[in-house]
Amino acid sequence: MNILTQRYLRHSLYHNNQQRSQRTIFLAFILVVIVVAFCNAAPVFAQRGGLYSFLRDDASARAAAMGGTFVSMPNDAAAMFYNPAAIGTLDSSELSMTFLKHALDINSGFAVYGNDLRAFGINDNGAVAIGVNYVNYGQFERADKNGVVQGTFGGFDIAMSLAYANNLDSNWYYGVALKYIANGLDNAGSGAIAFDAGMMYSIPKARTNIGVSVLHIGKQVSSIGGIEEQLPTDVRIGVNHQLRGLPLLVSFSLNRLADKPATDYLNHIVQNLSFGGELSLGKSLQLRFGYDNRRRRGLAPDAAPRLTGFSAGAGIVFKDLRIDYALSADGTVGNIQRFSVNVRL
Repeated sequence: MNILTQRYLRHSLYHNNQQRSQRTIFLAFILVVIVVAFCNAAPVFAQRGGLYSFLRDDASARAAAMGGTFVSMPNDAAAMFYNPAAIGTLDSSELSMTFLKHALDINSGFAVYGNDLRAFGINDNGAVAIGVNYVNYGQFERADKNGVVQGTFGGFDIAMSLAYANNLDSNWYYGVALKYIANGLDNAGSGAIAFDAGMMYSIPKARTNIGVSVLHIGKQVSSIGGIEEQLPTDVRIGVNHQLRGLPLLVSFSLNRLADKPATDYLNHIVQNLSFGGELSLGKSLQLRFGYDNRRRRGLAPDAAPRLTGFSAGAGIVFKDLRIDYALSADGTVGNIQRFSVNVRL
């Protein structure tokens, strides 16, 4: 065995050992975070009207149409809000923007831009993304105790995120995101700091992706009226699979696994199951459907549940542009429409 061969083998052995060490460290980190989340999370679903419930909104029309099963979705910038590791799977820089119309004059939206670090002149294989999630509650009349109107005031929620993702090997991605969350009502406001962490594993030969994430772990740093609110810590596990011989992507997700179970944990898992599908009709049209069991159980009227929890949508795909639409049946809240635009730059 010559010297060059020996050096190559030593280098390969070192590189493999380094990769195994990286995997072990990150797996241990994720395991610790999940255990902490399970042990300390509050029963946040009971606080449906809580200050930070807007963090649970679906981040794009594509995600909403597929029942929110986006924790294992690769190559989509909006997936950052479900799993920051998804940023590492982008094959080009991408901008995603979503608009959501609620009841009355309440509007909300998402925006995220992701790109490779090398595009910024940084010698790193990782990728970064900047994301914003906002809600504008419109204007309210300000009146004194006698009912005399004295002007108007507004309210808002906003979360700003900075994410970093990289790969442990060609199929294994990890990501973390730090975010600042602010709420305002008239002249009062509050703030919180939180982070997300996640992994995604791709199996190209099996046409399958697996994702796990821990979202909204943090603490309120300032409050309105001295009332402390808990962040909706969330643990999600999901898988998607492209069927062989049929242009259908099926996706499943277990959500809110950090919530305190109302009964036994198996029933809790079933209650938080969601699934969706995406059927590609040629290269330019995608039809989507989804179902969220938690949304149906939490929002459906007892007398007439109808299609509560179900969603559907479509996407028109161009070379560097995708336009998405989704309609979600949210029971007593009504039907929610979302529009998204994804641009590859």
